[in-house]
Amino acid sequence: MSTVENASPADEGAPAEAAGIAAQDWATASTSPQYRAAVVDLLGALAYGELAAFERLAEDAKLAPTLGDKAELAKMASAEFHHFERLRDRLAAIDEDATAAMEPFAKGVDDFHRQTAPSDWLEGLVKAYVGDSIASDFYREVATHLDTDTRGLVVSVLDDTGHGGFAVEKVRAAIEADPRCGGRLALWARRLMGEALSQAQRVVAERDALSTMLVGGVDGMAAGFDLAAVGEMFTRITKAHTKRMAALGLAA
Repeated sequence: MSTVENASPADEGAPAEAAGIAAQDWATASTSPQYRAAVVDLLGALAYGELAAFERLAEDAKLAPTLGDKAELAKMASAEFHHFERLRDRLAAIDEDATAAMEPFAKGVDDFHRQTAPSDWLEGLVKAYVGDSIASDFYREVATHLDTDTRGLVVSVLDDTGHGGFAVEKVRAAIEADPRCGGRLALWARRLMGEALSQAQRVVAERDALSTMLVGGVDGMAAGFDLAAVGEMFTRITKAHTKRMAALGLAA
């Protein structure tokens, strides 16, 4: 993987990890009911996102032009499902029902995928690379304010499943073969950017525990992380998107 694919906006100019919750393990941090609710929301949102990604990649494999490409997407889909299983198992381990935790986020995620359904193979690859990476950047930012146990899990399930390098290789080759498709794919990626950021903002706005954690809530959660910092977070995510567009050979 290139540094662009692995780079997280949280690595570039993000605030230092807050003391308090971010320095505690789950057993200590979860004594705060509000923090526990925020983590259950976060794990539920991530779990449904991984389940939906599995379904989408399996569906996109039908658009693959070669058997090799089909197999590659199937492998990525399998990795997404494994991530879902880890999140589901973690929710069970903390005595939470995974289905109930995912339910509040199902409609929003489904709406996002319905509104951004790719029309062809290349659009599907750009979506897998750009759209999924924006969501991952958002959750990595959130992870810097989590307890050590939850942070480790979240970061590990956000690992690139391989579609980053695969998408870059295929999209750049397609543009080289037919430069006219570059403009169309650039417009598509910009649309994905807008939809993905809106989705991330809705996830926070609609869940009180998550929004409280991000803007500096009670019990030392995200100490010093205010509304201005939230704006800076989205600025970092946008900058990371611009780098990925360049990696694809597209204008941001």
